Amino acid sequence: MSELLGMSAVDLAAALQRRELRTVEVVQAALGRAASTRDLGAFVEVTAGQALEQAARRDADTPDGPLWGIPIADKDLVARAGVPTRYGSRARADFIPTASDPLAAALDRAGAVSIGKTSTSEFGLTGFTEPLGGGAWARDPWNPGYGAGGSSGGAAVAVAAGVLLIAPASDGGGSIRIPAATVGVVGLKPSRGRLPLGSGLDAPEGLAVTGPIARTVADAAFFLDALCGLAPYDFSVRAVDGPPFLPATAADPPRLRVGVTTVSPWDDDLEIVVDPAAVGALGEAARILASRGHEVTEAAWRPHGYGPLFRVLWRASAARIPLTDDDLQIVEPLTAWLVREGRALDARGLLGALADARVFERETIGAFAPYDVILTPALAQTPRPIGWYDRDDPERGFAQQVQYAPFSSFVNVAGLPALVLPVAMSAGHPVSVQLIGRPGGERMILAVAAQLERLRGPLPHPPAP
Repeated sequence: MSELLGMSAVDLAAALQRRELRTVEVVQAALGRAASTRDLGAFVEVTAGQALEQAARRDADTPDGPLWGIPIADKDLVARAGVPTRYGSRARADFIPTASDPLAAALDRAGAVSIGKTSTSEFGLTGFTEPLGGGAWARDPWNPGYGAGGSSGGAAVAVAAGVLLIAPASDGGGSIRIPAATVGVVGLKPSRGRLPLGSGLDAPEGLAVTGPIARTVADAAFFLDALCGLAPYDFSVRAVDGPPFLPATAADPPRLRVGVTTVSPWDDDLEIVVDPAAVGALGEAARILASRGHEVTEAAWRPHGYGPLFRVLWRASAARIPLTDDDLQIVEPLTAWLVREGRALDARGLLGALADARVFERETIGAFAPYDVILTPALAQTPRPIGWYDRDDPERGFAQQVQYAPFSSFVNVAGLPALVLPVAMSAGHPVSVQLIGRPGGERMILAVAAQLERLRGPLPHPPAP
């Protein structure tokens, strides 16, 4: 049944809708692959019994929903009734929710079959997935001695290792794109306000959104279409140029203006060094796009004042995690520090950072306005060894995360859509680039990414464990 996991999600969905395949056999294939790749730490919980029962119900019913019969898994920040939901933390090690979060319930209604929980960092706070308690450590399938990035590390590993074709994830500062780029799959962070669930509009800082991880650009577009239809829009703001997005991946886009940059908003705060492999991949992507007639030029962008405002927003987002004083004694040192720092913020400091973030958003959108798409490296460094990040010195650990992925968090602050995809191989490992669109511009970056994918040609998958 391994050939089922070699299909695209688009083709698998069509075969399931036509009853050419049984959901049970597809779910069995995913569970078998999950078992054979267990050491990669993609899953903190595999719910084989529940998944097979749900698959049998799917086979007994009439297909109804865009994700009918497709195996997925919930990031371990999303509660599913009756399934341990640990949030990557010792503080929630015994928590079994009695009700599902809206996203999990909506994925059920769309016909998907959850096979478990993918690993994440503690409360999703870091760009690496190595929780000290309550979860598995997500490892790069290309080299298991190295980490897979985070915080959606488990979801990215599950897709890269061939357990899942698509996986739901979330991104508050790069948590979809960092692991997707690390392991060489496609990760899409939608615009703020694009999705009805995980819109980014339900928190004052507006950073975290739900989005897809997939092996191909078309599958990411297919899953984005499904995510857009999971629920009614509850907010007055909705991104323009709506779904369907999948057709955009089938044809080359018109001649576009592509702005290329290795400038990071962290350049004034930290020493950011972009690895030659990342520079090479960026150059290759620019060369490919120029060969198709796109106008590829250096983007004139010189941001300032970003570091201080993001540090406040990062602390403020942690302050809302419902942890008691007793909980703070058993969570990771970084989590405890972030929560305490966030709760110590005064109103003037927080409101000032929020105001500065809106200024940064306007200035960034204005600087990018002359271009249809912005092209950056996805990451500045090659994957980091397991245990590389400093767990005792929060400031140093934060700096390490920024130096690894300096092109990620500012996209969340600006509310823009962004997609990462691999375009080259270096020393036997995929290297990715990032495409950033205009507000509501998912269609354009999906079209450009699909063109890059076609012209780049096939890349290998990770070696079988």
